Amino acid sequence: MSIDTPIRITLEQDGDYAFRVHFHDTGLEPLLTDESPPLGQDRGPNPTRMLLAAVANCLVASLLFALRKQRNSPGPLRAEVTAAAQRNAEGRWRIPTASVTLHLPGHNADYQALDRVLAQFEDFCVVTQSVRQGIDVDVTVLDGEGRVLMGDKSFEAGS
Repeated sequence: MSIDTPIRITLEQDGDYAFRVHFHDTGLEPLLTDESPPLGQDRGPNPTRMLLAAVANCLVASLLFALRKQRNSPGPLRAEVTAAAQRNAEGRWRIPTASVTLHLPGHNADYQALDRVLAQFEDFCVVTQSVRQGIDVDVTVLDGEGRVLMGDKSFEAGS
């Protein structure tokens, strides 16, 4: 991912609430996502699980980067994330909080500059900090002929 290149992802329906997620400009195979029953068939992670995995993944990767920057060579790190969906005032399901636990192998004395690492690694986590601050999402709906049904289409369809 380059700072100058927009991130582009395409989703194509693959039955009921299942979608194939294509990560453009990568060599990755499409990822199947699906909702849990009764809507979907649990053939892949649902969007909530993907979001939570992204938060935990970003945090553990940021921690690893910060540790290595201080010349540490930790063994395999592990991250766990838990959250519970709750209804908001309008009765819509939301994830109001998530708890992430990061597991370092060994003991704190095994690491150089651990206080400094722990004080700053979260600031470098793009996903977690973006979620914490909120992300503005512009939505456009097009019909089969590319006509704008909703929103302000400021890009070329398919570009």
